[in-house]
Amino acid sequence: MQLSEQEIVRREKLSKLRELGINPYPAALYPVDATSKSIKDDFAEGKKVVISGRLMSRRIQGKASFAELQDSEGRVQVYFNRDEICIGDDKTQYNEVYKKLLDIGDIIGIEGELFTTQVGEKTVMVKNFSLLSKALRPLPLPKVDADGKVFDEFNDPELRYRQRYVDLVVNPSVKETFIKRTKITNSIREFYNERGYLEVETPILQPIPGGAAARPFLTHHNALNIPLYLRIANELYLKRLIVGGFDGVYEFSKDFRNEGMDRTHNPEFTVMELYVAYKDYNWMMETTEQLLEKIALDANGSTKVTVGDNEIEFKAPYARVPILEAIKIHTGYEVAGMDETQLREVAQKLDIEVDETMGVGKLIDEIFGEKCEHHYVQPTFITDYPKEMSPLTKEHRDNPALTERFELMVNGKELANAYSELNDPIDQRERFEDQLKLSEKGDDEAMFIDQDFLRALEYGMPPTSGIGIGIDRLVMLMTNNSSIQEVLFFPQMRPEKKQVELTEEEKIIMDILKPVDEMPLVDLKSKAGLSGKKWDKSTKNLSKLGLFKVEKREDGLFASQK
Repeated sequence: MQLSEQEIVRREKLSKLRELGINPYPAALYPVDATSKSIKDDFAEGKKVVISGRLMSRRIQGKASFAELQDSEGRVQVYFNRDEICIGDDKTQYNEVYKKLLDIGDIIGIEGELFTTQVGEKTVMVKNFSLLSKALRPLPLPKVDADGKVFDEFNDPELRYRQRYVDLVVNPSVKETFIKRTKITNSIREFYNERGYLEVETPILQPIPGGAAARPFLTHHNALNIPLYLRIANELYLKRLIVGGFDGVYEFSKDFRNEGMDRTHNPEFTVMELYVAYKDYNWMMETTEQLLEKIALDANGSTKVTVGDNEIEFKAPYARVPILEAIKIHTGYEVAGMDETQLREVAQKLDIEVDETMGVGKLIDEIFGEKCEHHYVQPTFITDYPKEMSPLTKEHRDNPALTERFELMVNGKELANAYSELNDPIDQRERFEDQLKLSEKGDDEAMFIDQDFLRALEYGMPPTSGIGIGIDRLVMLMTNNSSIQEVLFFPQMRPEKKQVELTEEEKIIMDILKPVDEMPLVDLKSKAGLSGKKWDKSTKNLSKLGLFKVEKREDGLFASQK
């Protein structure tokens, strides 16, 4: 492992601490009785406190030093004075341990007394301190110049998501997003628990990836010697519980879909699904309005939420627009009753990319997604989807070609999906068989036939309404984040590229190439000033590492970075 100069120095300090008999990673409980917030909220001159946290800054001035300690609730100023810490003649604890062997980022415990500085800052006078964890890597802390300009911020998204533990330490606003995420999920639980619905857990490993149209992750169970799938939805298991006699069940479900990644999609995501017996999708719309109004108030103190350049109003009621009407409004095409060929022609006229595997449902979905969805910024229920789009949904009571389904659109994206659930086992079997035909046609997102779920329906499921709400997207809305990666502690990332250690000669070549796209090979060789043997060895290895290439042209050989 290649260590930086600072990492080497910190390891040397670690050894010196041990030589002094100090364990840099003690096992004993540390008796914390205060936090940075409680100190400020319940401040009293002379009050004794025990706090712990990360050393984030310090200003050493001889035998005294002001520093900042950061804990889970913020920062507090602490004051180190050599004579307060080292009562006797031995000044090692201050002169050696504090001044020379501690670093920014170290986690320490402090016993002290509260006092107010001359400038009115609430501060802890350190009476004793203990090292609780030595940090071997320096934190990427931002620097502020005399004009107040900030430099070296830790704001590269890939580094932040990959090293979330560092992001949380140096960017305090990030922590607020996740605190608010918990407030949102707690708000949902309160809403449902007050109505007597039961929070449950259902299988993540499933023999049939049912409940949605999506490509699953596949694994293998060695003991049973069977394939298993990471769930794409928990819908069919929750409906089994309704068959079993529960009137209302909900689950915060980790779902997995083996599909693309972008600013609103992660292969692992969280959905809250609720199923309530003896209800329909009209009742669910009204309930969803009440729920989202409560969430907005609990999370932000207002039903109005700023999202980018838009102000979203979550106060009920929300507009309701049938999907086929939405398509007509935004494209001018009346697609109701069109067959597959006609829909494909409409899609092509609208410059929407389609393929032969798409059936009627997929084509309508594609047209709506491309031409309509982004228009619905304020919360809007898009309702009454064609039957081909909704294999788990009850037929519409007024139009057998449609289903009793809605999707809630907010800020141009789907936030929730809900049905009057299909409870006719014969109809459900026919819908599954239609999905099987799509699968045979090449649609790898078509639903599987779940024979056990059909058997459950044959025992009788009461009229039921169900909804799925994307928690990650909901948190994005309530925290004004445009990327799903910002609301996941540890989003999925591409494999980290291994750092390549270059020789001094290889570094010389790459440093010459860095400022330019390319240059004549002969000029590069001349500037590098390497012997023929070192030149040949270096360029050969750089090519092997995929960092360097030579291209032959009519006017000679040209070198460039790959």
